Amino acid sequence: MLTMKPVLKEEYRLETGSGEGLILVIPRTSWLERLSIRWLNQPDAIRVQLDDLGSFVLTYCNGKATVREIADGLEKVFGEKAKPVLPRLVQYLRIAETNSWIAMKPSTR
Repeated sequence: MLTMKPVLKEEYRLETGSGEGLILVIPRTSWLERLSIRWLNQPDAIRVQLDDLGSFVLTYCNGKATVREIADGLEKVFGEKAKPVLPRLVQYLRIAETNSWIAMKPSTR
């Protein structure tokens, strides 16, 4: 797991929010969602407000940084606030992968 490289899905993007963290924008593209957007005036994207730790992690989900490098960065930037770093990071990445926000790519060293 530590050598895997998380990658944020191409169609998703991070935007600057009015609060402390970033906003993950997830476009609604299924046929049912497109119908609800058009006929029920639903929003065209889901916006997830991230805290500062989640923003940091998803910023580094670019396919270049390994899980170990992200954990080291979290520990360096946030210190005690991020403890225990590795269990929390792995759980967060599992949740993000389950929600199809990211894909885990093997490291090619």
